[in-house]
Amino acid sequence: MSRRRRFIERIQRKRIRNEERMSDLWTLTRCYPSLDAACLARAVESAVASTERLDYRTRLLVRDSAAALERHWGRSEFGRWLRESPVGRRIESIRHEQFEEVGFPSLERRIVNGTDPELVKTFLRDLGSHLSEPVRLEVGGSMALILTGYLSRGTEDVDVADEVPEQVRRLSAQTVDALARRYGLKLAHFQSHYLPDGWRARLHSFEELGQLRVYLVDAYDVFLSKLFSGREKDRDDLLVLAGQLKKEGIVHRLRTYATALNAEPHLHAHAERNWSILYRGESLPTTSG
Repeated sequence: MSRRRRFIERIQRKRIRNEERMSDLWTLTRCYPSLDAACLARAVESAVASTERLDYRTRLLVRDSAAALERHWGRSEFGRWLRESPVGRRIESIRHEQFEEVGFPSLERRIVNGTDPELVKTFLRDLGSHLSEPVRLEVGGSMALILTGYLSRGTEDVDVADEVPEQVRRLSAQTVDALARRYGLKLAHFQSHYLPDGWRARLHSFEELGQLRVYLVDAYDVFLSKLFSGREKDRDDLLVLAGQLKKEGIVHRLRTYATALNAEPHLHAHAERNWSILYRGESLPTTSG
C-alpha cells in the first residue's frame, strides 16, 4: 500500500473517531473552544435520542445549547431544524422546563459555522481548473487540520507555505474575486520558518484537484508551529489537538526539529506558556534531548 493511500485511510479513520467524539454533547462542549453549529446540533440530538434518562445537568446543557443555536441561526432556521429533527419535540419539551441554575452562558459566543472540507476541495478543484499546467500547493495552518479531520471550525484562508504559487497569482482579479464570492474562501500564505526543521520531508500527498497537486503539512508540525505562537486562536487549536496527538510524538518532534524555533526568545516564551497551559503546569521539554 502506498504512503498516500495509508495517509488517506488514516484521515478517514480520524474523521470517524472525531465524529464519534463530537457526537457526545459533554465532550464537545468541554473539549472544543469553538463549536461548529452543525456539530452542536447533532450532539444535542444524540443526547436527547439516548435511551438513558437525562440527568438535570445534561437537560440544562441541552436547553442552553438549543437557545444558543436559536440565537446563532435565527428563529426561522432553528424552527426548521426542530421540525425536521426526529427528536425535535423532546428538545422543545426540555427547552420549556424550569431550571434553577444559570447554566452555560458561554455557548453562544463559542458557536461558529465550521468550514466544510468538501467545500474546500471543491474550491481548490475550481481554482485548479483555471490553470494551464500542474501546480504544487503546500497547505499548512488550520486548513491542513480541517482537511485531515483534526479540527472543526471556521476559516476563510487556505494557507500555503511562503507564497501563493506564481501561476495562481497570474490569474485575473475577476477570476479570484468570483471564486472568493462563490466559496467564501481564498488562498493566503504563511512563513515556513515558523515550522519545525525538515517539515517539507514530512508532507503528505493529499489529492489532485484540477491542476493543483495538494500536499498537507503534517499535524505534528502544525502543532509545533502553533505551540510557538502567541495568538489566542492558535491556543484554541492546540487545546483540541493535544487530546488527539501522542504526547511522546510531540516531545520527540520538539526536541529533534524545533531547535531554531526555541532559539528565538519571544517564540520560546510563547511555547513555554502554551505547554504549561496544555499539560497542567509542566515545563517545556528541552530540545537538547
